[in-house]
Amino acid sequence: MSTVTGTWRLHRRGKARTAVRPWPLRDRLALAAGCAVPFLVALALVPFRTSVSHTNAALILVVVVVAVAALGSRTAGVVAALSVAAWFDFFLTRPYQTFDITASRDIETAVLLLAVGLIVSQLAARARRLEVITVTDAAYLARVHRVATLDADTVVDEVRRELTELLGLTACRFQYGTLLGQPPRLQNDGSVTVGKRSWDVDTAGWPEGEIELRVYGNARYLGRFMLTPGPDRVPPLQARLIAATLADQTGAALDTSGPAR
Repeated sequence: MSTVTGTWRLHRRGKARTAVRPWPLRDRLALAAGCAVPFLVALALVPFRTSVSHTNAALILVVVVVAVAALGSRTAGVVAALSVAAWFDFFLTRPYQTFDITASRDIETAVLLLAVGLIVSQLAARARRLEVITVTDAAYLARVHRVATLDADTVVDEVRRELTELLGLTACRFQYGTLLGQPPRLQNDGSVTVGKRSWDVDTAGWPEGEIELRVYGNARYLGRFMLTPGPDRVPPLQARLIAATLADQTGAALDTSGPAR
């Protein structure tokens, strides 16, 4: 009974750590733009709706979808695509200022506008995600390269600072040659274990209490970083793998300096 109760408490605490945060301001602004900008652009085209072809008007509205999706999230792009299709129908097709379409050509244009808008929103959002990944990868590699140049006298303090920033920790300390207790452990593959059990950190969040990240040099245990998670979401697997790499570099540096202190 005590084991079940303890597991339930750990699960509840993990859930508490993963309370959903509000969307970033950029995504919220993009979502608002996805609702409002298509309306404003379609409204601005009203004086020209008899002189501008529906194809050209649809292309202008597609540009709006691309801009919103590129600056915001995929969700904002989808909202913008739905919005441009609706306002194209309302303002630019007969009968005007209704959501009815009588001409089959206009129906085809509206359907194609929606389809193209959805596709380009996905592509724009994917391009933005790849850009973020590229920048993030470069930042991660810079951390690894910086730590690789340090010696044993400075590596521990520098890696403590790197881990705090990388993982969003509230505290990080290093214990030399100590294995007291059985705190949750961040493994080399980025996973987390609690005792002998695997902990779904991406779903349940960090387990309660400090988390150890062990440091080895030439297969010899030298110490461990004790990580105190912050209130934010768990960092992605890539960041946790970099943390394990930084621990390995710490071990290599300490191993060259002789016995652990």
